[in-house]
Amino acid sequence: MGAAGVRVNGQDLAIGDVSPHTTTLEWLREQGLTGCKEGCGEGECGACAVLVARPGIGSATEWVAVNACLMPVLGLDGQEVVTAEGLGSPGRLHPVQQEMAVRGGSQCGYCTPGFVCSMAAEFYRPGRGARSNGRAPGPDHGPNGFDLHALSGNLCRCTGYRPIRDAAYALGPPAAEDPLARRREQPAAPARPTRLRTDEGEFLRPAALADALRLLRERPAATVVAGATDWGVEVNLRGARAGCVIAIDRVPELRDLVIAEDHIEIGAGLALTEIERRLAGRVPLLGLLFPQFASRLIRNSATIGGNLGTGSPIGDTAPVLLALDADVLLADADGERRVSLADYFTGYRRSVRRADELIRSVRIPLPLSGLAGFHKIAKRRFDDISSVAVGFALEVADGTVVRARIGLGGVAATPVRARATESALEGRPWSAETVREAARVLRGEGTPLDDHRASAAYRAAMLEQSLLKLYAEHAEGALL
Repeated sequence: MGAAGVRVNGQDLAIGDVSPHTTTLEWLREQGLTGCKEGCGEGECGACAVLVARPGIGSATEWVAVNACLMPVLGLDGQEVVTAEGLGSPGRLHPVQQEMAVRGGSQCGYCTPGFVCSMAAEFYRPGRGARSNGRAPGPDHGPNGFDLHALSGNLCRCTGYRPIRDAAYALGPPAAEDPLARRREQPAAPARPTRLRTDEGEFLRPAALADALRLLRERPAATVVAGATDWGVEVNLRGARAGCVIAIDRVPELRDLVIAEDHIEIGAGLALTEIERRLAGRVPLLGLLFPQFASRLIRNSATIGGNLGTGSPIGDTAPVLLALDADVLLADADGERRVSLADYFTGYRRSVRRADELIRSVRIPLPLSGLAGFHKIAKRRFDDISSVAVGFALEVADGTVVRARIGLGGVAATPVRARATESALEGRPWSAETVREAARVLRGEGTPLDDHRASAAYRAAMLEQSLLKLYAEHAEGALL
């Protein structure tokens, strides 16, 4: 394998002899590209945002905004990156930079390069554009089709968001001669196998799933990294180090999404944004989850396999997938096995997955239940960790609940199914009386604890209220 390198702002640069834990942010600043800033070190402020060229859905290549503070730079070996410096220059501002400047979107300027990169990703998003009637499609969209959720991972402490929003809504389409717009017409560079060993550890990017599983069998203590949105925080804030890092985010076999007659299978290596766009609302319960999962910057990197693989009791995908009755497909060097997600978690951050196994995919059975709901209780509406998360999937026929699946997060050492509540609903009328009784049962599910996010009593109350809220939202439609 040749020396690791990355194309930055149109220039090929050697990554050099770096630690496997060196982040893209650190490396870029060492190259003199200091527009990329560190604010939080955990992917919540967006000051570090940069653009990465990735295989597209609406075009051959798409410019995707990611948190450089979380991504190991070796994970970009062979890839293409654009920073705020690469978008424009003082004498020739990029349209995004121009609108931010003339509309007062920057004061101290610390956060501005990150905002500019996130805004540029939305600027270049295929399919963005004004509706024919000139009206915005929703409260979070501009008349130019700009989705403000593209900026949900960027924090401004001094300017205020109104002028930033004004800048976003003032953007027209990219010019025909815009080189980054034209770049979308050519395929993104394929991820290439990477192997680097230093005194501080080893970084390996296998070319195929079989290679990844072989490496994992040889190195069962290795840290497996996909989007690095969890591991990057451990590296930055807790000083975590691993003797061997195996990157699987671009392994082709982990990036399939198959819609069959009786199931939907989602590759564990797909980023949440990719899943959202490829499903296009086909699974309504996932559609409710995606906007509440962290921020667009995080969803552009975080994978469904990684969220389950951490085993966190507050991971947002688990309650939804439990409600969807999903299975997890686990692969090792000898084959695969399928495990119900309800049986997957065995304890706090523990599961039935062995050290030499990877989550290959998640399988959701079809048909889907007709009534779906996802309630995330957190201190902030977006970009926050759940205090409680509840996923509902109910089938109501002729006024009777014939099937109920409820997944819970944040109320036990693992994500859990609310089986007692499911039993209290099934076979009974979908009525206020039934729901009140079942909500009292739901209040007692799990073993909630007091912590800095919420008290046990508050969590129990929120469980009860979540079912009451679901009924209030669906009392009429559920009977149709």
